[in-house]
Amino acid sequence: MSESPDATETVRHRYDRIAPFFDFIEGAMEAMWFKPWRHRVWSLIEGERVLEVGVGTGKNLAFHPAGRHVTAVDFSERMLRRARERAARLGVGSDLRLMNVQALAFADGEFDTVVGTFVFCSVPDPLRGLGELRRALKPGGKLVLLEHVRSERKAAGWVMDLLDPWVSRLVGAHINRRTVENVEASGFRLERVERLNALVRLIEARSPYPA
Repeated sequence: MSESPDATETVRHRYDRIAPFFDFIEGAMEAMWFKPWRHRVWSLIEGERVLEVGVGTGKNLAFHPAGRHVTAVDFSERMLRRARERAARLGVGSDLRLMNVQALAFADGEFDTVVGTFVFCSVPDPLRGLGELRRALKPGGKLVLLEHVRSERKAAGWVMDLLDPWVSRLVGAHINRRTVENVEASGFRLERVERLNALVRLIEARSPYPA
């Protein structure tokens, strides 16, 4: 089911609200798990033009490759403000823009690779967002996502479904998204899904060629 514009504004407000505390909230997980996984994600990119969606506070900026044109977008002004501050500290020249992944202001086929890390748990209409990524990728372009997903275990999945309304209301992220299935449903061709832990998957997929 498609989400309303009000749903997008609600999520945007939640991320604006937690932006000053976001890095602190995820500090331990970032140090133990996320940082090495981010390095892995960026080792998989291809081509000269790369789009990062959901740049947030800029935790991936340190991994943006020199010598390639990287554009990074986020729909939260306050999160993006922190990403710009981080980019200045790191001396990173990536192009940072305020933009909603559900309505990207890019031409069809503009990018060689699209990257997202822990993004599609928060996109109000994930199928619409993934459809925009497919549109912005050139035919045969690469999609690399790092995402936490709904547990495959029946009992754990049920608990995640039960808790999801409370978690999403608090921090804006859904904990029961079936992102691997959504990638396929959006028309991408899955190449590889790696299980990094019980809930986190590294997803590699390709944009289809025209029939």
